[in-house]
Amino acid sequence: MEDVLDLYAAPADPQRPLVCFDELPYQLISEKRTPLAVTPGQVERYDYEYRREGTCNVFMTFAPHLGWRHAAVTERRTAIDFAGQMQWLVDEAFPQAERIQVVLDNLSTHTPAALYEAFPPEEARRIVEKLELHYTPKHGSWLNMVEIELGVMRGQCLDRRLGRLEQVCQEIAAWEQQRNAAQARVEWRFKSTDARMKLSHLYPSQS
Repeated sequence: MEDVLDLYAAPADPQRPLVCFDELPYQLISEKRTPLAVTPGQVERYDYEYRREGTCNVFMTFAPHLGWRHAAVTERRTAIDFAGQMQWLVDEAFPQAERIQVVLDNLSTHTPAALYEAFPPEEARRIVEKLELHYTPKHGSWLNMVEIELGVMRGQCLDRRLGRLEQVCQEIAAWEQQRNAAQARVEWRFKSTDARMKLSHLYPSQS
């Protein structure tokens, strides 16, 4: 826990950018009946029945020091998909960085082994050497700042019925562009000193 909190407290280093990473499953839902549009004095009305159109996944990468985020919509969230995101992070998002500090949870696909599953050993090793993975504790994924961004995205962008993958991509792209233009940031206040006081039961007792 303190490992992640100390990362947040450290000053920004362009050569070692800090990135928070996670994913969000999303249910595709379409309307069975066309909603009635908004009219003066009347809100939009839609039928309670809907049609399930499958699921998709949203990978979110958030750089808190930069106020920058990127969301990638995929059909699945396998180890291969995770590996592709890490390759993109190294080659396209931060190609000039010496090393990228990545905060992520303990999902079984979030491992260097995923890269070796997806790529030849030489390519996997090249990517792994550019990554410095920092895992949140078990049951402590709330320590990952990207969880806050995912919550904002759910509330501002994915809070209605979207039945096609293309719709989800378009809505998220527009949301991302607006958030990045505003350089929206997370004001993180929870520090290691706070953890030692508020979560003292998690620390070994001192004799």
